Amino acid sequence: MPESADVSYHRPVRAKSRPGEAHTNASGVGRRAFLSSAVGLTAASYLRVLGANDTLQLGVVGAGDRGREDMNQFLANANVHVAAVCDVYSDHIDRARQRATDAKGFADHRKLLELKELDAVLIATPDHWHMTCTIDSLDAGRDVYVEKPLTRTIEEGPLIVKAARVNDRICQVGMQQRSTSHYIQAKQEYLDTGRLGKLTLARTWWHGNTYHLRKAPESLQQKPAGLDWPRFLGPLKWRDWDPQQYYNWRAYLDFGGGQVTDLFTHWIDVVHMFTGQEVPKSASAAGGVYAYKDGRTAPDTINVLLEYPAGFTATFEATLAPGLTGAAVEFCGTEGRLLIDRQHFEFHPKGRGAQPTVVNAERNPSGGDGMTFSHVKNFLDCVRTRQRPNGDVLIGHRSAQASHLGNIAYVQKRRLDFDPEREEILPF
Repeated sequence: MPESADVSYHRPVRAKSRPGEAHTNASGVGRRAFLSSAVGLTAASYLRVLGANDTLQLGVVGAGDRGREDMNQFLANANVHVAAVCDVYSDHIDRARQRATDAKGFADHRKLLELKELDAVLIATPDHWHMTCTIDSLDAGRDVYVEKPLTRTIEEGPLIVKAARVNDRICQVGMQQRSTSHYIQAKQEYLDTGRLGKLTLARTWWHGNTYHLRKAPESLQQKPAGLDWPRFLGPLKWRDWDPQQYYNWRAYLDFGGGQVTDLFTHWIDVVHMFTGQEVPKSASAAGGVYAYKDGRTAPDTINVLLEYPAGFTATFEATLAPGLTGAAVEFCGTEGRLLIDRQHFEFHPKGRGAQPTVVNAERNPSGGDGMTFSHVKNFLDCVRTRQRPNGDVLIGHRSAQASHLGNIAYVQKRRLDFDPEREEILPF
C-alpha cells in the first residue's frame, strides 16, 4: 500500500449505533452531522412541493461518465431541467453542458447548493465524496439520488440515514435492480410464493469488469489546468498528482472498496431484496492483487462469504484476469434454483428432466439504460408523492454495509462476527 494510503479498511471497525440513531466517532462527526441536520430541517421547510406538471430543477454533482449517463436518464423524463453541474474537472462540466446547455457550472458542490431554485441533486462522484455531498445536500433541503455504493466506509451509513430522516428528504441510492420489472417478477414468482423452497445459498459473481482496469490517457499524464486535484482528494491524505489514481480510482482502497463495493453491492442488494434479509451475521473473505501489479490496493481477485440469520450463505466471486467474464446471481433452494442477471432470469425446478422457465428482460423502447431510467422514474415519482423510493437510503446503507464487512474481513484476514440487531462488529 502506498505511504499515502488511507487505512480505514485496516482498522477494527465497530458501528456503535443503529441506522437513524446518533453515531459519533473519534473525530466528532456524529455530533456535527446531527447539528447540521437540525439546521437542514429549517432549510427544507422553505422548499416548494412539486405538482404533477411542475418542472423539477436538478443539480448534478459529479459529471464523469456515470454522472452524465445518469443525467441523461433524468433528462429522458418530461419536466426535468438540469440547472447546474458541478465537477472538479472543467472538461466534465463542458461535456455535460452539451446536453444541459444552460446549466451553471461549479467546482464546489457547496456553491451549487446555494442555488435556491434546485429541487433535487444527483450525486455521482467517486465514493470518498458520497457522504459529504449527500449530507450537505440533504441538510440544504434537497432530495437526493446518489450512486451506489452509498458509502466509502461502514461508519458513514448511519450518518447519511439520519440526515435523510431528520430533514424528511427523499434519498434514492442507485441500485437499479430494485426498479427493474424482471427482477420484481422473479422475486414475486419464486421467492414470495415459496416455489424455490428453503434457500440455502445465494451465489453471485462479476468477472472481467473492465472499468477496474482503466488506463489513464496521455492527456492526463500531466495534470490538466482545469482539474482541481486537491479538491478531488478532499478528505483523503495528500499525494502528488497521480493520473492513474484519478482516472482509475476504483482500484484503490483510499477512494472506494474496489470490486466488492462497486459490484457486489448491486448483487447483495438483489439478495436482500429477494429474501428480506438485509443484515448478515458473519463475513469472511480471501483474495489479493494476483494479476495486475500496477500499484492498485484493491484486490483484482476476491471471494466473499456472508452468513445470514435466516440460515443461508451469500457469496461473491470476482476476478479481473482475462478469460472469465459475466455477472449474475443464483439462488439455490430445496425446490430448484433461480438464476438472474440484467438480461433475463431462468428457474430450474428440481427433478431430472424438469424443464426450465426462461423470461427475458423488457427492452427499453427508447434505447439506452432502461434499468436506470426506471429507477430514476421511481425517484421522480417519490419526489412528488413523498413516498419512500425503491432504493431508499436505509436499503442503500444495508447493502453497502454487507459489502464493507467483506472488505474488512479481507483486509483484517479474519472472520468477522456481526450483531444483526445492533449492526455492530463483535470483538475478536
